[in-house]
Amino acid sequence: MSIARLLAGVRSSTVWSGLLRDWDRTLRAKNHPPTTRYIYLLAAAQLAGYLRREDPSSGGAGNPASVTRRELLAFQAWMVESRSAATALNKHKSLQQFFAWLVEEGEVDTSPMAVVPKPRLGQTLIPIMTDDETRRLLAVCHGNGFAQIRDQAIIRMFCSTGARLTEIGDLCVSDVDLNTESVWLHGKGGKDRRVRFGPVTARAVSRYVRVRGRREGASEVPQLWLSVRGLRPLQPGAIKVRLRRLGEAAGVDHVHAHRWRHTFAHEWKLNGGNEGDLMLLMGWASDEMPRRYGQDAWPANRPHCQRRHRRTRVHAEPPVRPLRAHTGRTTRPAGRSGVC
Repeated sequence: MSIARLLAGVRSSTVWSGLLRDWDRTLRAKNHPPTTRYIYLLAAAQLAGYLRREDPSSGGAGNPASVTRRELLAFQAWMVESRSAATALNKHKSLQQFFAWLVEEGEVDTSPMAVVPKPRLGQTLIPIMTDDETRRLLAVCHGNGFAQIRDQAIIRMFCSTGARLTEIGDLCVSDVDLNTESVWLHGKGGKDRRVRFGPVTARAVSRYVRVRGRREGASEVPQLWLSVRGLRPLQPGAIKVRLRRLGEAAGVDHVHAHRWRHTFAHEWKLNGGNEGDLMLLMGWASDEMPRRYGQDAWPANRPHCQRRHRRTRVHAEPPVRPLRAHTGRTTRPAGRSGVC
């Protein structure tokens, strides 16, 4: 994830390139984190590339101020067809920010995104990562080599915290506290939180930190995860590729960090955890997110929830106390198998 490389790759026109660089300065001035800036800029750069490739004679190909509703609809349709509706929605939100900035700067009178409808999302259940699948991935990483020890620690971190790819991928050594078995996560929108992990994960991370410390010059590198050779940090994108390759070796399809995130929410709900606490754990600001994650836990947990509701209504018994979690201290859902 390199913003400088992304901006350097915008070859549509000097107008596009210059405006995107100015927008990035504004985003930095507003203290947007690098991840958010990259997501925003990537959407605008992809729109520029699409127009240059598909309709090079259009005004929008040379100047974003000339982009029309028709061109935006074509780009959005292409995103839905070539990627997914969820990705298209992400681009839609990013482009809303870009054109709103153009309005603020006086480059356009009104945003063309105001008349572009959001793509509709279907109800797609993300398959959770089963304990057996996680064990198979960990088995592929078995060994005493640097890569094996590192990969075991990374997998267990995802499994036990439910964190996002960038949150684990961008960790620094100082973010991990093995004494309290917790990690300081830097979430979206600059929202930080501390999440605890279990002793099994703590052992794997401690082992990696020891091996990492034996590498000459590693103490001068703040990033936690290092490549196999040298002192180059292992970026989130590289971790994404690494997980996919480990999945291929283990015979596990569709391995990505977000599956553990869905699994975390699934198990939390399955064990009657409070949704407000889940929002704190996962770093969510919108109460829509708990409804999207762990949806397949509801049918399995429904009889339990109905029994609790009936007991409370008929016998006036207090409800079972939910699992508690606070920012700065968290617990694993009850009934966890102990894989991580």
